[in-house]
Amino acid sequence: MTGRNQPRVLLVEDSPDLAWMYARYLAGEPIILEHVSTLAAARACLAAKPPAVMIVDLHLPDGDGLELLSEVAARGLACTVIVITAYGSIERAVAAMRAGAYDFLAKPFPAERLIITLRNALEHRRLSGLVTQYEQTFGRERLHDLIGASAPMQTVYRIIENVAPSTAPVFITGESGTGKELCAHAIHACGPRRKAPFVAINCAAVARDLMESEIFGHVRGAFTGAIAARTGAARLADGGTLFLDEVCDTDLAVQKKLLRFVQSGRFRPVGSDRTEKVDVRLICATNRDPWAEVEAGRFREDLYYRLYVVPLHMPPLRERGDDIIRLARAFLREFADEENKAFRTFDSRVEAAFLAYPWPGNVRELRNVVRTIVVLHDGTLVQPAMLPPALARYGDVPAAEGAAPSETPAAGGSGISDSITTLRPTPAAAPEPGDDQPVQSLHEIERAAIEAALARCGGNITRAAALLGISPSTIYRKRQAWQKNKRRTKTEPPRSK
Repeated sequence: MTGRNQPRVLLVEDSPDLAWMYARYLAGEPIILEHVSTLAAARACLAAKPPAVMIVDLHLPDGDGLELLSEVAARGLACTVIVITAYGSIERAVAAMRAGAYDFLAKPFPAERLIITLRNALEHRRLSGLVTQYEQTFGRERLHDLIGASAPMQTVYRIIENVAPSTAPVFITGESGTGKELCAHAIHACGPRRKAPFVAINCAAVARDLMESEIFGHVRGAFTGAIAARTGAARLADGGTLFLDEVCDTDLAVQKKLLRFVQSGRFRPVGSDRTEKVDVRLICATNRDPWAEVEAGRFREDLYYRLYVVPLHMPPLRERGDDIIRLARAFLREFADEENKAFRTFDSRVEAAFLAYPWPGNVRELRNVVRTIVVLHDGTLVQPAMLPPALARYGDVPAAEGAAPSETPAAGGSGISDSITTLRPTPAAAPEPGDDQPVQSLHEIERAAIEAALARCGGNITRAAALLGISPSTIYRKRQAWQKNKRRTKTEPPRSK
């Protein structure tokens, strides 16, 4: 470790002899040791550049060392404090610990005690920093307009923050409705171009013969209907970000001109003989497999390599676990306020249905479902009866009143009856005395219910658990036990009669 990277340790001790002795104790440690002898000097050091660790004698000529602890706590400084007290001053040591000190040393103490305490303090500080970093990185529940705390979304957040300062093109992939444009907005908002324009074009929504004009603009009279000059998105986004959504839908002729634009930043408006130059950050997105489009001849390979510099995949909603509930609650608050309704939360059965449903339309579909519920109903709690038929079928809940029953399974269904009641044994009449009727064991009924739920949910354990009203860990544990019993049955020799 170089001197520049070594941690700074501030020793606050008014006795020159003791300060010299402590410095000798710590001479072999990879630290930068600084020494001051007064409370005022220590405060000045804290204000200028807080050290990693501060070793402070509580008895100072101009005040009490405990005041430094209060100042560290009040300012929220990342400084670990070790206090030195006179022998027998346990009450003072306890007070210091309560004030936030990491440890204390009672005079006199050997060199080993000081060295070990300092090493532990530095390790404690390092680990605390890691915990804070992990909490900030993995514990966040949103980034700008993106909402979610699941592991796939934490990966998205990290990529966004790493790529935002760069000018490299970003290619966002993902199913329709996963939030690709919100992701592009987040990249723009996290980068140095955040105050410049963000211009978005949905290439699938623009007629192919108008796409070139939409991106690069045109001059008056360039084609029939061009009664006035038009500024294209490339010029409008100068200094900022140009987002091309569904870029794989662009015509091959436009792709050729787009390639030149990506390479040089130069373009020529339709009908113009003048070349213009702009500075834009390019972000593209598609709900298709871009390489499959290249192989099919619908997307230029050279343009693919120019645009597919930083790939970023938006996960489908069905893979985001509890993010479904986080998003639903956020949408409920938004639309309740917008529609002046009293809704504040969901019934637990509604949330179970949300978790079990596969959401083929992803976040966009969830948003629409919540909005429909808010518009058509009122109350403080979203009840199961308010769910649309597609979701009601994913739990033991009735469909919304007046809704027509659906005959076909929802996307992701298995063809098994979509009512949870099918997973429960049908009550039978009590057998007459002497009837020799087979009776299923509770274990067999339980296994049948779990296997039916897994089949209906396409093997998704999280959704199956939500459907059954149990923890996913229960299903994992049960299946593991079944596998063990199966292996044991295969390896056990037949019993002799």
